Amino acid sequence: MTTTQMLSIGLLVGMMGLFLWGRFRYDVTAILALLAGLALGLIDPKAAFTGFSDDIVIIVGSALVISTAMQRSGLIEVALGVVARRVTRVRSQLLVLTATVGVASGLVKNVGALAMLMPAAVQTAKKTDSSPSVFLMPMAFASLLGGLTTLVGTSPNIIVSRVREQMTGQPFGMFDYLPTGLGLLVVGLIFLRFGYRLLPRERRAAPTMGEALNIKDYVTEATIEEGSPAIDETVADFIERHEHGVTITGVLRANMRTVVTPELMLCEGDTLILGGDPDMLERVIAGDHLALAGQERDLPEGSENDEIGVIEAVVTPGSMLVRQSAERMRLQQRYGVNLIAVSRAGQRLTKKLGEIDLRAGDVIVLQGPLGLLPERMRDLGTLPLAERSLRLGSSKRRWLPLVILAIAMAVTATGYVPVAVAFFAAAGLMMAMGALPLREAYEGVEWPILIMLGALIPVSDTLRTTGASDVLATGLAQVAASLPPWGAVALIMVAAMAVTPFLNNAATVLVMAPIAAVFAHDLGYRPEAFLIATAIGAGSDFLTPIGHQCNTLVLGPGGYRFSDYARLGAPLSLLVVLVGTPLVMWTWPLH
Repeated sequence: MTTTQMLSIGLLVGMMGLFLWGRFRYDVTAILALLAGLALGLIDPKAAFTGFSDDIVIIVGSALVISTAMQRSGLIEVALGVVARRVTRVRSQLLVLTATVGVASGLVKNVGALAMLMPAAVQTAKKTDSSPSVFLMPMAFASLLGGLTTLVGTSPNIIVSRVREQMTGQPFGMFDYLPTGLGLLVVGLIFLRFGYRLLPRERRAAPTMGEALNIKDYVTEATIEEGSPAIDETVADFIERHEHGVTITGVLRANMRTVVTPELMLCEGDTLILGGDPDMLERVIAGDHLALAGQERDLPEGSENDEIGVIEAVVTPGSMLVRQSAERMRLQQRYGVNLIAVSRAGQRLTKKLGEIDLRAGDVIVLQGPLGLLPERMRDLGTLPLAERSLRLGSSKRRWLPLVILAIAMAVTATGYVPVAVAFFAAAGLMMAMGALPLREAYEGVEWPILIMLGALIPVSDTLRTTGASDVLATGLAQVAASLPPWGAVALIMVAAMAVTPFLNNAATVLVMAPIAAVFAHDLGYRPEAFLIATAIGAGSDFLTPIGHQCNTLVLGPGGYRFSDYARLGAPLSLLVVLVGTPLVMWTWPLH
């Protein structure tokens, strides 16, 4: 082994040590590794930043934007709600939730799919008076398995596709991962359906500030538009269809108040005074094609190009809003903001939104240009509440992200357009067409992940340029020489699975994929099975909360401890190796 080869391996070992130590965040560790590679002469300064222009960075960044748009649309959550209404047993609810997040993880990045469905899981737990911990970790594991089914489901799949293209000139296609990934997903769902009992039932998250505020009884105003399913529906049927999540406290027809009775038939053009929590109100308004009050009003001059957002605030005793209504204050005309919801503790509000006389202590939701809202809140004498996710008043173009994503997947599946171009175009179109505000798009991009990828690509490439990957692969090949073919595939899968809890899964594949490719060559096998095995191992981190963002995402909301992951994850990891190895060999022959 040459000096440069030893330095390359030493650099990666040192980097792994920093990852394990946890003193620096993973992106900072990757930057330090890149600088060390430059200082040691392992990386040509002219090639130091080529990783940031790599297709991997473009695809992962675009996939995160697409995931954010899909999450904001709430389509998957709405579809899940239709099924969940007919499922009442915990085990059946668990199967519906895990299957939904598993399938969704093949369409968008798995962490995005999980984030979309976590609120639905928490609400389901509340309805059944069970702990969210029953659902959240199994959903996280299902999202990891679902991410193995397509090219864009998880970063390891994208990386091994690039390695195969470098070796053979042919990258993996969008659905080349489906036979192995789908088999593992089905087996995993069956295991989680029964294995969730391994989790402690008493785990519960500490209440958030938003939950401590417990503000649910908002009142808003919306008009029934053409094509709404609420047309010709009675008030009782409307409330029943929405599982009593909202109430109708008033109906205005031709600007005249109508007595609300369960038998009252709703008509197109009726204005409904709706009560409920913001998330439920948003789902009802968007799902039933209702026009939220104030949406048609003109924006203040000079703010036409500003993003429109909402903010939750409380009316202070000295506020000019006290004993005033939005109509008398001419709130929109004078201040450029719309009052779209009001909540008053201990009272059911039945008046039209603009006619409600506000009081000190009322919680209101204001909508307007985000650059204008803070100033207007000071002018009006209101105080913002703890930051909470309020979707009330968001864009109604909920189907647009799904349509754009479907087109992008279709053109990549047919090979008409490269994946990077298709997904970059999809992300750009979603922003340009208003399906996702620019602010949310940039917030949805996990910049530390992209920095880590861009920095680690040239670092991991030192294994190839110095020949260290050949040395490591030869050593593994000597170990595997006495093993049967399935043992060699299992060895690579287990090696990747063992490393990924300590490295980011993308970093694991950047290091392991070149080794696996040379390993296959030394044994006289085709590389595809070993690359797929590497992706499966790196994407199957079920043992710790730190190896993958999906696991980290549910740690707090589920109230889990570090040791809880291995209780459910260890047997699932063993199952993945036992089932995944023959699946890989069946799908990708070694010769």
